Amino acid sequence: MVVIVDYDAGNLMSVHRACRQVGLAAEIASEPERIRAAERIIFPGVGAAGSAMRSLCASGAARALVDAFHRGTPMLGICLGLQIALDRSEEADTTTLGMVPGEVRRFRLADPALKVPHMGWNAVRVVRSHPVLAGIEEGDEFYFVHAYYPRPSAGADVLAETSYEGPFCSALGRGNFVATQFHPEKSGRKGLDLLERFGAWDGTC
Repeated sequence: MVVIVDYDAGNLMSVHRACRQVGLAAEIASEPERIRAAERIIFPGVGAAGSAMRSLCASGAARALVDAFHRGTPMLGICLGLQIALDRSEEADTTTLGMVPGEVRRFRLADPALKVPHMGWNAVRVVRSHPVLAGIEEGDEFYFVHAYYPRPSAGADVLAETSYEGPFCSALGRGNFVATQFHPEKSGRKGLDLLERFGAWDGTC
C-alpha cells in the first residue's frame, strides 16, 4: 500500500487519482504509525515550508518520515515534498527534515519577462539515470508551479535539471528517496508513467 502523506499542503486528491489511474493502491494518511507501516510513501505538497513543517511536527509525521527514510522505504517527494526533504528553506527561514543535504532558495531573476512563481510546462533534462526517471527523453515537458527551488549540497544527488533563466535542480535522489520539483500528477501521460515506475521501484538505484 502507498501512503500519501497528509500535512495540510494541498494536491492530495489529484495525487490519489493519478495513483488510481496507474493501478497503485493508495491511501491518504497523517498518522505516524500508518506512515511507518507503508510499503512506499508519496510526500506531496503545495504551500509554504513554514506552515508545512509546523503541521508535520505537530502530528508526529516529520519523525515518521525520517524514520521511514532511514529504514529504506521507497519514497517519492513532489514539489514542496521535495523541498522539505532538504536541510533548510529560505521560505520563512525554515529548518526542514534534513534527509538530503542542501537548501531551498527563492528565484531571483534578472529577466523582467520571467515571473515568480515559475508556473507552467517546462522541459526536464535527466543528468543522472534513475529507475523512476527512466523513459524521460530530451525535450519532455512537465508541469511546474513554484517560487523556490532546491540546491542539493552534493552534485551526485541531482537527477534532472530545468532551465528558468538558468538551470536548477528539478529532480533529486538519495538512496530510497527520489523527488521532483514538477508535479507528475499534473503532467499528463509522462507524469503518470513516472508514478507507475515509482510503484515498481525497489528503493535502490
